[in-house]
Amino acid sequence: MKTKNIMIVGVGGQGTLLTSRVLGGVILEAGYDVKISEVHGMAQRGGSVVTFVRYGDQVAEPIVEEGCADILIAFEKLEAQRYAHFLAEDGVLIVNDQRIDPMPVVIGKEEYPEDVLEKLGEKFQVICLDALSEARALGNVKVFNTVVLGVTAQHMEIEKDIWEKVIRSTVPPKTIDVNLAAFEVGFHTKKVTNL
Repeated sequence: MKTKNIMIVGVGGQGTLLTSRVLGGVILEAGYDVKISEVHGMAQRGGSVVTFVRYGDQVAEPIVEEGCADILIAFEKLEAQRYAHFLAEDGVLIVNDQRIDPMPVVIGKEEYPEDVLEKLGEKFQVICLDALSEARALGNVKVFNTVVLGVTAQHMEIEKDIWEKVIRSTVPPKTIDVNLAAFEVGFHTKKVTNL
């Protein structure tokens, strides 16, 4: 199998690292070689967090080059815009429709850009969902990243039962049921969103 490239981007505290652990576990369980590289940035202060995930029959290095990501998962809209140039021409951008103001916006030095998703939709195949609201409806806002993983699973040729098995073994035991429910919600989200 040709090497596949995935990027996960978000803001510190959004669960990008747990997401990469689940994703890496799923890929290993499916029998592929996987390399993961995490770039934390200012994770503790709401800064960007980027994770590269590469997998295939044999993977030499973990870094995804610009223009090569088959899937770009963004847990926040501005992070999607910031890293969209990593997406391959035929790649898919999965975006959680959430706004988290970066420090320059908070202190009034800059403004949060308008129409972020619409502009991204002009250039890329974008799947946008309000994963936070879906997670809130399930009773635990922390599982919004598992909702997003459910959408991601639609774009990977790995069987659903493998995803469920790895979620069970990776998330905290008391959150297994709500994480599986969150995965189901994402797994049944429409594949394409017209912005």
